[in-house]
Amino acid sequence: MNKKPIARLITYLKPHLGRFVLAMFLMIILSLMTGALAYLAGPLVKFVINPAETTLHIAGPFVFLARIPKQELFYYLPITLIAVALLKGLSYYGQAYFMGNIGQRIIMSIRNDLFGHIQYLPMEYFSRVQTGTLVSRIMNDVGLVQGAVTSAVAGVLRDSFSVIVLIALAFYLDWKLAVLTFLVYPVAGYAVVWVGRKLRKVSIQGQNAAANLNNNLFESISSINIVKAFNQEAHEIGRFRRFTSDLYAALMRGIKVNALFVPTMEFLMVIGFVGAFWYGGVRIMHGTLTPEGFFSFFAAIGLLYQPVKNLSNINSVLQDGLAASERVFQVLDEPKETVKDGHTEVTGIRDTISFNNVSFRYGDREALKGVSFRVRKGDVLAIVGDSGAGKSTLVSLLMRFYDVTSGAIKIDDTDIRDLRIKSLRDLMGIVTQETVLFNDTVYNNILYGKSDASFEQVLEAAKLACAHDFIVNLPDGYNTSLGERGARLSGGERQRIAIARAILKNPSILILDEATSNLDAKSESEVQRALDNLMKDKTTFFIAHRLYTAERADRIAVLVRGELVEEGTHEMLMKNAGHYRKLYTLQHTLFGREKDATGKKGV
Repeated sequence: MNKKPIARLITYLKPHLGRFVLAMFLMIILSLMTGALAYLAGPLVKFVINPAETTLHIAGPFVFLARIPKQELFYYLPITLIAVALLKGLSYYGQAYFMGNIGQRIIMSIRNDLFGHIQYLPMEYFSRVQTGTLVSRIMNDVGLVQGAVTSAVAGVLRDSFSVIVLIALAFYLDWKLAVLTFLVYPVAGYAVVWVGRKLRKVSIQGQNAAANLNNNLFESISSINIVKAFNQEAHEIGRFRRFTSDLYAALMRGIKVNALFVPTMEFLMVIGFVGAFWYGGVRIMHGTLTPEGFFSFFAAIGLLYQPVKNLSNINSVLQDGLAASERVFQVLDEPKETVKDGHTEVTGIRDTISFNNVSFRYGDREALKGVSFRVRKGDVLAIVGDSGAGKSTLVSLLMRFYDVTSGAIKIDDTDIRDLRIKSLRDLMGIVTQETVLFNDTVYNNILYGKSDASFEQVLEAAKLACAHDFIVNLPDGYNTSLGERGARLSGGERQRIAIARAILKNPSILILDEATSNLDAKSESEVQRALDNLMKDKTTFFIAHRLYTAERADRIAVLVRGELVEEGTHEMLMKNAGHYRKLYTLQHTLFGREKDATGKKGV
């Protein structure tokens, strides 16, 4: 995208052009009424000072006041002023309401577009961009854009119209005084442009510092157990203070620019005002300027001060918003998943899932090299290996989070790249070591597996997951809110909710990432029973970190630095005296375990 941020923001305005035109019309009315108040100030002052004057020198829409006898003018002039003030107030309310409505709708659209776009970004993007940065984009940056759209744009239009009307009125009343007054405005205009550039640069620095602070805050709080376990509270406080110091320095640079700009603008305007005041006084003494013209002129100049000051202040908000919009549009310009969708629907597995000479690279790093194996329908494949061997990459390719660099993964005889991604992922259920639950009710967390399921189906899934008994004992049963990441449940309870979610989906392909490794013996036994129910008639890919859990798998695939070095049953691999046996013996020696004599196929 080569469009500038302001041009892209305007595209969001197009659906609201009707409201925008109406708001602009009301702004024009507001500006005209502001000018009318200034215009009537001179005659009002003259009437108060010299009520013996029978007529007033008034032209334009208020010419009728000049024809009214002095005894009636006492009533008509205040009524006219009240009518003008009322119309001014109504037009201000109307334009503020419509511009606020437009601004909020635009911000809602940007925020929705941004979040929707993030959902379809490739997994690689999330590996290089921190969560706190994305949260900062959606909340902080879009919030700054909101200030630019709602406050700044409305203010620029409203105050610009007022400035135009009041300047035009000043020239109409006395062009010589107007020229003298506005001689300083070119200098002020240059100052506005210079400050705008400075503020944009400073604003970008401030927003980057805010994003870094957000990341630090998110990491520290989400990892508070690790912080405390390693007695690193003081270290984290030091890091946080460094980030807040960076943010403080960036914000202070903006404050310095604004602090210098405002008094400079006021000083220039006072110079113009004083020069015109002196020249006007001289002309009144020489009889070339009427007192009411003098008062009307300076009423216009006085009313001009506030919108000009507003415009100078708005510049800061506008630059913040434009800088933030650049950061928002950077995310929106990130390419979506490059994984191309296929055209074939799939509803299940007839025979096998096969990896045929599969290789994959993360950038320059080769994660998998020529991996080939087959898994029959209903079998359990345990995937084992050292950290970084490629276990997670293997199942990520199966779910098409990435596409293979070479080779092919097939369900029966169909390359998964030819399948509809939604259709493929509908076949799959996943239970991970780190359970992902949402800050919602128990019921809705289970329902996440199949949004159209009935209450009875949810209950049945919970029972099969051995979760129903503890759920009904929660404060609000299935309507109990779980808190952030299921914080109100134990580890075993969270896992059983996740298993219930997978059971409800009833997938053909099941992916397990050592779902019992972080549990105590009692919780592990309960979760294991739930997993046994889940795995019935499922083709299961099981990432095994603790090798004794792989013993009951139908097949075991052993990965070493991205290569498949062994494959077979536990008994076969132990006889081979290869890499698997070394790993198994090492773990058994270090940790030991209680033998499982159930004989059931499971993990």
